[in-house]
Amino acid sequence: MSAPRLRTLLGVGLMAALLVLYLFVAGQQAVLFVLSGEPVAVAIGIALAVLPVLGAWGLARELLFGIRAQRLAERLQDDGTEESVPRLPSGRAERAAADARFPRFKEAVERSPEDWRAWFRLGVAYDEAGDRRRARQAVRQAIALERRQRP
Repeated sequence: MSAPRLRTLLGVGLMAALLVLYLFVAGQQAVLFVLSGEPVAVAIGIALAVLPVLGAWGLARELLFGIRAQRLAERLQDDGTEESVPRLPSGRAERAAADARFPRFKEAVERSPEDWRAWFRLGVAYDEAGDRRRARQAVRQAIALERRQRP
């Protein structure tokens, strides 16, 4: 396993563990509020009980997205069809190089809108260009297409 991937996994694990700890403490406080019997405290406790549920849902959703996206990235690497863009010493993509290849990936999606590989590459291009929202949308589309095409 490469050092950057190990750092990423450790970072994700640490953030997930901290979120689980926070959710546990919030859930514990919710129970204490509800058990106090005071009407306002009970209302606060019920409202506070919703946070751990939403947090757990969000954590599960993001982890699942990350796992599925990583699986698609590995499939592209295994195919030998993934190209790399020049990187700065910080590890970020060189913006000019990322911007230069973006139109080609957008064109590929327009030509083959049912190809998950084209959508995934477009997502990577959006990410390298700094547009995280569109990158996630494109990768989600790639995941959905790949799941539909799976035998």
